[in-house]
Amino acid sequence: MIIGGNILLTGAGGCIGSALAQRLAKSDAQRLILLDHSEHELYEIDLALGAFDGRVLHTAIVGDVCDAALLAEVFEEHRPTTIYHAAAFKHVPLMEKNPLVAIRNNVFGALALARAAHKYKTALLVMVSTDKAVNPHSVMGVSKRIAELILLRLNSASTRMKTVRLGNVLGSRGSVVPLFRKQIERGGPVTVTHPDVRRYFVSLSEAVDIICAVGDQQNGGIFVAQTDRPVKIADLARQLIHDAGFDPANEIPIAFTELFPGEKLEEEMLFANETAEPSGDDRILRVRCPQIDAAQFEADITELQESVDRRDLSASLEILVRMVPEYEPSELLLSQIARSCAPK
Repeated sequence: MIIGGNILLTGAGGCIGSALAQRLAKSDAQRLILLDHSEHELYEIDLALGAFDGRVLHTAIVGDVCDAALLAEVFEEHRPTTIYHAAAFKHVPLMEKNPLVAIRNNVFGALALARAAHKYKTALLVMVSTDKAVNPHSVMGVSKRIAELILLRLNSASTRMKTVRLGNVLGSRGSVVPLFRKQIERGGPVTVTHPDVRRYFVSLSEAVDIICAVGDQQNGGIFVAQTDRPVKIADLARQLIHDAGFDPANEIPIAFTELFPGEKLEEEMLFANETAEPSGDDRILRVRCPQIDAAQFEADITELQESVDRRDLSASLEILVRMVPEYEPSELLLSQIARSCAPK
């Protein structure tokens, strides 16, 4: 899919984005266009690729994926044939406190990029999604679910749009592993939100392999990684304490706190109305899902955009629930709405 063309990579300075950039730098593409709104992170990957023994030229662009005018300039100049969309706000507790920015970035960033890809006839767009988009309890999760629906809606024979749902990426920023290691270095305690909380995990290199495998698929749509059973976070904490040379029973304790707003005990890879089928690649499954009502979806997206633009969180939440009926808003988000609606 990428032989001879230009590749646009959003979120290029993030953990997944930078690892993907280094993989793509070894491909047969002509140029890698790196887009990120973080100057520091973009500088780091730009510097790394400059010293990297890759075959592909690269261009670094500081900018916001929601900026349609910027995207138009990028597409006009570089005409990317392939897009990997890794830009997103991912931290669940932080996004529960900043819901409108999560919706703007995750939903309307994906929409602006998908529209540009469609307009300029880009052959392939692959978006990195999350298991938190399934039966979401967080605004981050529901925003990524709507981004999935956008790509399903705009998928076409000329521009194949694909989404890959990943579990937690080990060692990424915001992952529990670096946090637990810092807590162990300080002598503990290691904090786990609940004794029974479980998560799917994938290594960074495996995540990049899976994303590239989805890119090689001929069909558009949603894909999920073939995963092992979810890991109990408390067991992971005990293993990390043990690996550091300490006894989790006596030397470095585990302290159970409480589930943070928007957190689920266990994530899922599929909605009840979805089924997974073989893709021809043992690493990934293709998801079969219901058709989208195009007219209703377009009306909802327009209304959601208007509510976010006027910073009407209550209206935005109402539309989110309508678009994703499985979404269960957190008490924190509901309390924000109650405060905003209270008489002054």
